[in-house]
Amino acid sequence: MMSKKTSEFRMPAEWEPQKSVWMSWPHNENDWPGLFEKIPNVVGKIIKYLTKYQRIDLLVNNTKSIYTIKIYLKKIGCNISNIKFHKLKTDRLWLRDSGPIFLVNKNNKKKTILNFKFNAWSKYKNFRNDNKINNYISRYLNIESILPKKVNSKKFERVVMEGGAFDNNGSGSILLTRECLLSSKQERNKGFKKIDYENLFSKYLNAKNFVWLNKGIVGDDTHGHIDDIARFVSKRTIMIAVEKNRSDKNYKALKENLKILLNSSDENGKKFKIIKVPMPSPVVIEKTRVPASYLNFFISNKTVLVPVFNVKEDKKVLKIFRKFFIDRKVIAIDCSDLIWGFGAIHCMTQQEPKI
Repeated sequence: MMSKKTSEFRMPAEWEPQKSVWMSWPHNENDWPGLFEKIPNVVGKIIKYLTKYQRIDLLVNNTKSIYTIKIYLKKIGCNISNIKFHKLKTDRLWLRDSGPIFLVNKNNKKKTILNFKFNAWSKYKNFRNDNKINNYISRYLNIESILPKKVNSKKFERVVMEGGAFDNNGSGSILLTRECLLSSKQERNKGFKKIDYENLFSKYLNAKNFVWLNKGIVGDDTHGHIDDIARFVSKRTIMIAVEKNRSDKNYKALKENLKILLNSSDENGKKFKIIKVPMPSPVVIEKTRVPASYLNFFISNKTVLVPVFNVKEDKKVLKIFRKFFIDRKVIAIDCSDLIWGFGAIHCMTQQEPKI
């Protein structure tokens, strides 16, 4: 369903009050070849810390699994009363990308969802189940679902978009990368140009300020998602990944991104406050460099869950986070196995705002 008055909506920032966090339980062994048995433990730990303070809506593939998962989560100390289990078949657990983008109507305070099309980052063939998630959530919550289409186009074609491809400060500024959205490799929307994406976010998110960084990090199979390299942590503060080692493959691209950001302004024309976050030492699994980054953190109501990788930079980075997030508890989550699926904590969570 299309809403005529999309100008009334905005996407709340991640640090704003949340009603729930939508997640999916891992089941696709092909995403972590050889390491899958360790993944439920990592996901369980994330759920444990989140359910201490807030609700989780958890998608599970079948009824039988719900029973065993419930027993397991109870055993590891999760607050089961804060978990709503949903039987829904999914392809993967990366709900940041396959799940809905929640909007709030500024006038009547009602929620709606942006129901983007999901096509597994224009890379994998199995995404049919994931592409049904938004319809399920829309029906379950009984809220309107907006199907975004290309602005100023006569024919209706749903836009492909993932939540990890852009970051939002809740008041009109958006972070994106050229590599992800403007490259012909893993092209999401054929023929889309920079202006098409800006028109899209302007119409559906009421964004008016766009900061285009260049490239993502090595090993990222989404081809340049922003949530590994730069994130809003307040309206005018951005954490950005930096690499000091000149011989590292990420050095040049991250240096360019920092330069762009230093010359950028917020929606009111004011310079951003920038917090540099070092990259972890390269994480290599099965001779493959994986996209390990501390920027794939998740801000919840009372906590900030930060991925760590058992490398020397972990301690320094946690100090940076604790210095900034003084009103939330910063919790380190060992993601050195989870990252073998090419995603971390932000990739697998999708917040539903509280009204």
